[in-house]
Amino acid sequence: MRLSAVPLFAALLLAALMASVHAAVPITALQDVGQLAALAQAEAAFHLAPLTAKQRFVVGPIPPQIQLAQCTDAVKPRVGPAPHMKDRVLVELRCQGTVAWHIYVPVRIVGTASVAVAAHAIVTGTVLTAKDVVIEQRDMTALPPGYLDDPAIAVGLTASRAISGGAVLTNQQLLGTRAVQRGQTVTLVADAGGMSVRMAGRALSDGLINQRVRVENLSSGKIVEGIARSEQVVEIIFQ
Repeated sequence: MRLSAVPLFAALLLAALMASVHAAVPITALQDVGQLAALAQAEAAFHLAPLTAKQRFVVGPIPPQIQLAQCTDAVKPRVGPAPHMKDRVLVELRCQGTVAWHIYVPVRIVGTASVAVAAHAIVTGTVLTAKDVVIEQRDMTALPPGYLDDPAIAVGLTASRAISGGAVLTNQQLLGTRAVQRGQTVTLVADAGGMSVRMAGRALSDGLINQRVRVENLSSGKIVEGIARSEQVVEIIFQ
């Protein structure tokens, strides 16, 4: 075969394959794309928060030229177990009829949402109170990952970095409640061979829940490292 004939041969082969597909799926037996979009939206509504008056669903895109055989059974929608964001999911639509097929349809919420916002500039290490947080409506498409939608969640948490006034508060900016403070008397808990031993100690640094802190054993004077498990309780770490 001459090289110049290869592109022509490929084009003819592709045309033949497309012709066979259209022959197998007659125009009168195509699945309605609008019905698929409605099915995906209905399934997404079960997994996303209820819409407010300022929100709406956006489905797809499902290409209007997509050609799927009309399912002889009911099309089954499903959202996988993988974590999804607060404002969007990926819905799988599956047909197990005579001609099996499946597609994935994205569904998201657009509009505004109530979010927790810094009422003013917050310095690193600040334990937030109700006066530090306000609720505002923000465009959902511009919200950062991990944003807080309830100001009550932020109250009592500690700023891990400087936060500018008006910034949307996120999980990444805030740390858990302080458990112990430097100089505070704490209870040291050690698990040795299945036996739990408790002793008095003094914290040498501040510590948040599940954060490492240095403590002094008041009985031996030895300085050890532990994890703040709750207020006044530090679990000793054996190296």
